[in-house]
Amino acid sequence: MALFAQPLQSTFLLSRVFLVAVLATSAALAHAGPESAHALRERHAQLATQIERSPFKRPLVVQSSEAGNALSGSVDAVMPQPYALAREHLQQPGALCEILMLQVNTKQCVVNGRELVVHIGRKNDQPLDEAYRVAFTVQPQASSDEHMALLLSADSGPFSTRDFRIRLQAIPLDGGQRTYLHLGYSYGMGMAAKLAMQGYFATAGASKVGFTRTGDAYIGGMRGAIERNTMRYYLAIEAYLASLSAPAPQQRKERLERWFNATEQYARQLHEVERNEYLAMKQREFRRLGA
Repeated sequence: MALFAQPLQSTFLLSRVFLVAVLATSAALAHAGPESAHALRERHAQLATQIERSPFKRPLVVQSSEAGNALSGSVDAVMPQPYALAREHLQQPGALCEILMLQVNTKQCVVNGRELVVHIGRKNDQPLDEAYRVAFTVQPQASSDEHMALLLSADSGPFSTRDFRIRLQAIPLDGGQRTYLHLGYSYGMGMAAKLAMQGYFATAGASKVGFTRTGDAYIGGMRGAIERNTMRYYLAIEAYLASLSAPAPQQRKERLERWFNATEQYARQLHEVERNEYLAMKQREFRRLGA
């Protein structure tokens, strides 16, 4: 496979390929069923102080863990949009594709029944036949005035990765005027994937860091990578929901601008390309979709 011919490039792609949105506080949570509305309210109560005092200039908490051959991470956030708006849009496969397309390395996302067919590639222009195809099954798990839960899953991915579980859950706050959002993501790695990623982070990726501080430094390696992914996908959801207040013809441009500007607030972790390059590339990719 081409993945083995270019291990560093493959590992770079792997470090941010899998989404969405979206990560669990632990692998166990990501693989388990959805938490109840009551459990999410308790979770919010436990994290409320951390969320309010967040160093990210946004009300959110990022966490990650690595256990054996499994990686997981999470973002818990309070969003200003009403719960009804978040619930309506974040359960739509088309909206999920729009969110995924904000990422630099998402080359295409197509809704195919209960699947999201995603092509992941480099951070610059790339033909689709050179990108990696991953099909996520969309599984709604709860939808009410009190609780929303959605799972995206893929049994396998490139370079001996497996068991992708992406979970999105939300409950209303302040009588539904705001939304508490939990994004969870986990996946497992075969030995080839783990060795390649370790090699990448020991060489070309050695300077890349996440958001958790250990002493005077930010965490690096695979946990750093999953934290960067977590933040990128949270910011994509944030940009998507915020763009809905713009006139419909302007919403896509609005969310692209919002996402890029938000990631640049954390340039140490998230900067990849320049603004004009990003916007031009995304415009070409959406034209390729016929959108």
